[in-house]
Amino acid sequence: MDAALDQARVARDAGEVPIGAVVSIDGEIVGRGFNQPLASGDPTAHAEIVAIREAARRVGNYRLTGAALYVTIEPCLMCVGALVHARIGTLVFGALEPKMGAVTSTVRGAELPGHNHRFEIVSGVREAECRELMQEFFRQRR
Repeated sequence: MDAALDQARVARDAGEVPIGAVVSIDGEIVGRGFNQPLASGDPTAHAEIVAIREAARRVGNYRLTGAALYVTIEPCLMCVGALVHARIGTLVFGALEPKMGAVTSTVRGAELPGHNHRFEIVSGVREAECRELMQEFFRQRR
């Protein structure tokens, strides 16, 4: 989660919503990402998607079977779909996202019928730090 928090700080410093993510396989980080839809003009450039894309390129396969994705904030429904398609084995996230979070907050996206893959979910890892980054970012903007 240290590396994901580092990525969230990169996003914050770039003026993006401070969410960071890393993909790890066998303890090695193979993908890093931070939120960048504003700078890239790409609505899909969420931290999770950026990290998964980098990991898939490095591994040479879009299927990241057995990988763990660490992300500072609960993923949205689009990102949950990407985890399913990438065959991520474990999702580890910090703080809940009550408006858009699609793991437990608004919908249990990983449990939707028809998905051909399920992943383990670990939540609340360094939750206070992850939440504080988001809250401070939005306090400064208001």
